[in-house]
Amino acid sequence: MNFHDVRFPPSLSFGSLGGPQRRTDVVTLANGYEERNTPWAHSRRVYDAGLGMRSIDDVQALTGFFEARMGQMYGFRWKDWADFKSCASSVGVTFEDQSLGFGDGVRTDYQLVKTYSSGGHSYVRPITKPVAGTVRVGIEQDALQEGSDYEVDLSTGIIRFAHAPDPEMQVSAGFEFDVPVRFDTDRILVSVASFQAGQVPDVPVIEVRV
Repeated sequence: MNFHDVRFPPSLSFGSLGGPQRRTDVVTLANGYEERNTPWAHSRRVYDAGLGMRSIDDVQALTGFFEARMGQMYGFRWKDWADFKSCASSVGVTFEDQSLGFGDGVRTDYQLVKTYSSGGHSYVRPITKPVAGTVRVGIEQDALQEGSDYEVDLSTGIIRFAHAPDPEMQVSAGFEFDVPVRFDTDRILVSVASFQAGQVPDVPVIEVRV
């Protein structure tokens, strides 16, 4: 797969614009009513990695990262500062943050997910790029130990238990996560404003399916 398991420098992504994008097909009928459908089960994040006035070192770091990814060729990890935890950004991660489902005595693999709820409706987002060392897992009220009770696949976001959770037992997890993305351009334009500062005004980044 064309993906490098490296993170875009968080200090450079801080302050960037971005968020979820949906695709909705809207058909207006003769009577004025609408029919709306979407071919996407999941939203797709888009960002702008362009830098405002930064040091020359920052501009060079962005250029080096872009070149190492060969433009759009290779994906990478991106920290979305507005949404990077299984809980609110202001609190710490706990194993009770997100429900992953219930045990059946047979199943050992569970996908990390984050559920967004509002007004009685919800969207369940698969999380495929958890951050190493941040994942907490539990069954019912009991916290489990990584390495002995379960393993985390950092490339897929799958939790694999050493023993299948018992039937009707709730499996839950908390974690920090990155977004798998790629550059959405094969060129970047750099402007050097002085000997100490420069800017890269537009560097689009888009989420990829992995």
